[in-house]
Amino acid sequence: MTHLDTLVIGAGFAGIGMGIRLKRRGTHSFAILERAGQVGGTWRDNSYPGVACDIPSHLYSYSFRPNPNWSQLYSPGGEIWEYLSTSAIEEGLLEHLRLGVDVQSMDWDEAAALWRLTTSRGAFTCRTLVLACGRLSEPRIPAVPGIDDFRGEAFHSARWTPVVDLDGKRVAVVGSGASAVQLVPRLAERAARLVVLQRSAPYVIPRDDRAYSPAERALLARDPAELSRLRTRLFWKAEEAFAQRVGDPASISAARDRARVHLESQVKHAATRAALTPSYEIGCKRVLISSEYYPTFALPHVVLEPSALAALDGDTVVTQSGARHRIDVVIFATGFHTTQQSYARAVTGRAGERLSEHWSSGMTAHASTVVSGFPNLFVINGPNAGLSHNSAIYMIETQIDYVLGALAYQAGAGNPVLAVTRAAEEAYSRLIDELSADAVWTTGGCESWYIDPRNGRQTLLWPDFAHTFRSLNGEFSPLDFEPDGLPAVTVPR
Repeated sequence: MTHLDTLVIGAGFAGIGMGIRLKRRGTHSFAILERAGQVGGTWRDNSYPGVACDIPSHLYSYSFRPNPNWSQLYSPGGEIWEYLSTSAIEEGLLEHLRLGVDVQSMDWDEAAALWRLTTSRGAFTCRTLVLACGRLSEPRIPAVPGIDDFRGEAFHSARWTPVVDLDGKRVAVVGSGASAVQLVPRLAERAARLVVLQRSAPYVIPRDDRAYSPAERALLARDPAELSRLRTRLFWKAEEAFAQRVGDPASISAARDRARVHLESQVKHAATRAALTPSYEIGCKRVLISSEYYPTFALPHVVLEPSALAALDGDTVVTQSGARHRIDVVIFATGFHTTQQSYARAVTGRAGERLSEHWSSGMTAHASTVVSGFPNLFVINGPNAGLSHNSAIYMIETQIDYVLGALAYQAGAGNPVLAVTRAAEEAYSRLIDELSADAVWTTGGCESWYIDPRNGRQTLLWPDFAHTFRSLNGEFSPLDFEPDGLPAVTVPR
């Protein structure tokens, strides 16, 4: 049995960031448990050709660990993975990392006021449990007839299999989301025939990427203030896009026109252009960025199939429209289980309630971070903590500040159990619903992974500007916890 003050589950951006901040404040009694053999989270798991970030690199990185040497505006996935790995090493986290540890259960012990964990590498206890598991960790593959009997190779884009030979093969990509628009142009360079199954057309805008020159990188390395100014400019530029999500007519019209002009300039064939035209309002689903995706469909060996996958029949892909394509390799770019997190089944709080049961009608949390009935538990990048217009790292850092504030309050108040009230959680959920009511995600006429199909609620995104999330949730206050009325402790950054 190993006891530590704090256990962090997951070694992606959230887990590594949490570890860095704990280490820098002088905390030594903590560990980061990671089921994989390496750190990196989604940037470790997604290694498909063309993988890259669609948020500028200087914004999609820790503010407390800026990197002046990003190679380009939007860095490739491998470079982001290297940044995370280097951060873990240089910040002294190796002694706190427990890799290859599969967490099987996390149970709150009311009498002892601690969490008990069973894992593939033994038992742990801790006073504070931080779930930094991420929302994009469990690939979703459609349950269609014949999938288990497919004669070729089949795998998800987040489980890339480099040993599979794609050169000269007949390849099908199922999906047309963020991964697909990056992957499809690279597959077209190798496959003899490429079929893209599109259930619904995405909005795509130009990827105005560019490399940073050696002189620019040298300036950023020499002048940290300039690096900070660059990050600030990128942040407020991204914030401008939120107006497109909340019904501002001028902003929505400008965004729609930009996407339309991009499509019309790159796709000259009328029927193909019509098939690639979205049927819902822009922003309802994730807006994608690519300057290579549309031109791919002008290639003679690339087929756009504007229909969802219906079945696999031997070596044949069958679509809902009835089209049939003989295929050697099927690649599922079909996203992830986002609204129902697998880790929730392993977490048991007060009175034997599982987190999956608490979330059976949709994920909820006060301040997007704490859940009633689950004392001393913090969820980073969980309910309504995502963004569709700005950097997830900004949100993660805000939640880390909240957790550190809670830990400082506990230490200053004699380490009481922190249990948020159900009333506070319900009030926060009502706020989310009110902010989401007129937003494009709920009124734009699409089905998206932001909406929980069990109740129709928008449970993944923070439905406001990123800076308002920090204003509301960036500092811990015990007023919504039991008992109430004790002063908050502010943690310096």
